[in-house]
Amino acid sequence: MSVVSIPIVNKNYPMGCEDGQEARLIELGKMVDARAREILDKIGPLQESSLLATLCIVLADEVNSNNKFVDESELKEILVRIRAIKQKIS
Repeated sequence: MSVVSIPIVNKNYPMGCEDGQEARLIELGKMVDARAREILDKIGPLQESSLLATLCIVLADEVNSNNKFVDESELKEILVRIRAIKQKIS
């Protein structure tokens, strides 16, 4: 197991990872740092705990928004559109 120091808004956070995953963890840390800085630019200075809580909520919202499933009625509508397009080009 390796330990990598991840800077987020000028503070280093030591994080453990499996050997060989250091570069991936550093890259993810850069993404988190960039997002934290965007938040600070938009809403101004925050205490560390408030920034990290806000950052977690923002990232969780982004993950949730990107993982939405299509419900059955949407699938039926998509299928109707596909069939209509198929008839037009056949």
